[in-house]
Amino acid sequence: MYCNYCGKVIQDESNVCAYCGTHVAASAARKRLVRPRQGRKIAGVCMGFAEYFDVDVTFVRVVWLIASFTTVIGMVSYPIAWIVIPEEPLLLQSEAAAPRPVASS
Repeated sequence: MYCNYCGKVIQDESNVCAYCGTHVAASAARKRLVRPRQGRKIAGVCMGFAEYFDVDVTFVRVVWLIASFTTVIGMVSYPIAWIVIPEEPLLLQSEAAAPRPVASS
């Protein structure tokens, strides 16, 4: 694979060019706004926004709390986001990774 900026050959699994430091657009994965299943307090809306924008979840919760007390939009937008934002898909364990029950004799 070649870097689009400097034109040098880079490894296929690289996210950043080793020569010029620019991000390689072909390997950049698109992030989705989802409500995570683990670590959420109420519905996972604030945690979903924190992961999507790559900021601290406490910051998002405080901003949302201030917006809820100062404006009606902050209070109405949380239930709407709860309904609209999809939940993170379930991750099923593979059969090899799942622990096997111990047989007793």
